[in-house]
Amino acid sequence: MAKKILIIRFSSIGDIVLTTPVIRCLRKQLPDAEIHFLTKQAYKTIVASNPYIDKIHTLGDSFELMLHELKTEEYDCIIDLHHNLRTLRIKRFLKNVKAFSFNKLNVEKFIYTNFKINTLPKKHIVDRNLETVASLGIVNDGLGLDYFIPEEDKIKIKDLPAAHSLGYIAIVIGAALATKKLPLRKLKELCAAIKHPVILLGDKDDYIDGKIIAAPDEIKIYNACGKFNLNESADILRGAKLVITHDTGLMHIAAALQKPIISVWGNTVPAFGMYPYYGKSSTQHYDVIEINKLWYRPCSKIGYDKCPKGHFKCMELIAVNEIVNIVNMQLGK
Repeated sequence: MAKKILIIRFSSIGDIVLTTPVIRCLRKQLPDAEIHFLTKQAYKTIVASNPYIDKIHTLGDSFELMLHELKTEEYDCIIDLHHNLRTLRIKRFLKNVKAFSFNKLNVEKFIYTNFKINTLPKKHIVDRNLETVASLGIVNDGLGLDYFIPEEDKIKIKDLPAAHSLGYIAIVIGAALATKKLPLRKLKELCAAIKHPVILLGDKDDYIDGKIIAAPDEIKIYNACGKFNLNESADILRGAKLVITHDTGLMHIAAALQKPIISVWGNTVPAFGMYPYYGKSSTQHYDVIEINKLWYRPCSKIGYDKCPKGHFKCMELIAVNEIVNIVNMQLGK
């Protein structure tokens, strides 16, 4: 039995959140094991409060220093959920440690994005992550994703406008790449059409867009982009009645917090296996907004800074009223 286990996932927000069922299931099903987690320093906060992890290692400025730090731990087992050249180097350096590596299915993704032939398994990436540890006797407990918000990052009533104190919809306007985001004018149209208080979420790079979206009604629409850290933004999601989001890390955090989600998809597709995941024991619900039957979609497994075709139809053809109708149905108005 593995007594000391290293789990590796360097990035990014959503991908790390999607590893949390593996962490929890290992802890609960191998209670005597010591569980360590390796990630980039920039993403440490995502797992820093996770009670199922005994120790966190981070990749900072020195890869060599990190390697020697890991070697002193004398692991019994490595669970490589990132599976790239860096993790290969780690596994070679810790050559006497048994390793189990996640199958990224890059060939299948290449075929899908380039030839539009979907050979991917109809399986969520969480279940594929868990297959990596199946030989250790680990099974899915059905409890979904985890996200733990430290007490010091929990939002106080005074941190939000009074107009939002009785409830709000959270709209995640950002995304890592432009082809995952609704055009700005559509986000403005959406927020104007929603008859509920709205909080806009994103990072500092989204602040100007948030300001433009909120400008017509700054009482109803609060631009929180760049004003809160990741855990604080997660707590804003936790307090929302409903979350509208692109294919982003905050979408997966919202799922971990068991929030109803309207997910809006552009050049990426749910068929990649990274749609909102609540767990088998949950009754929570999510809706998918996407334009099907576009022959050039998906055009990338990640995204682009701009549409490679120049027309951005995967987002431009999305009808804002379709999203608004789901909002009204979800909130009973």
